[in-house]
Amino acid sequence: MTIPQGPNQRWSLDFVSDMLADGRRFRVLVVVDDFTRECLALVVDTSLSGIRVERQLDHRAEQRGLPLMIVSDNGTELTSRAILAWQEEHGVEWHSIAPGKPVQNAFVESLNGRFRDERLNEHTFRCLHMARRIIETWRIGYNTRRPQTSLGGLTPDEFATRSRQGHNQNRVGL
Repeated sequence: MTIPQGPNQRWSLDFVSDMLADGRRFRVLVVVDDFTRECLALVVDTSLSGIRVERQLDHRAEQRGLPLMIVSDNGTELTSRAILAWQEEHGVEWHSIAPGKPVQNAFVESLNGRFRDERLNEHTFRCLHMARRIIETWRIGYNTRRPQTSLGGLTPDEFATRSRQGHNQNRVGL
């Protein structure tokens, strides 16, 4: 796979699991823009079907446009009929990584590690509402207050803004 050269060229998806204080399991759909390193979504629920993933992708696309490609593992939610139909309908290339090779989805795996260490391992969530609130606060902070060396010391939001401005300037000059 080629390295993305601009925002929205490639998104990565993955799931992270955790448990509420009462023992009920929940999952988090993680969506990352591989170029800007923005965490586009952390969707928390007890069940995240292919149809639910499709709705989240539509929501993200409404906000920022469709990606050219999505990278994910071969989980059942991500290989469902709903996702295959969505990908076909929107003309988005879908790349499934090789089984057992999470390094092929390194951008989202890197974020997953930070997310687990800094949020999931540090909190006992009493309910889904609490988990959603705390996790969304972390996502916003990750995007707006965490400079990254891979982005030249900018936060993902700052890098994305500069990238879009540069892209728009290049289009004007054409």
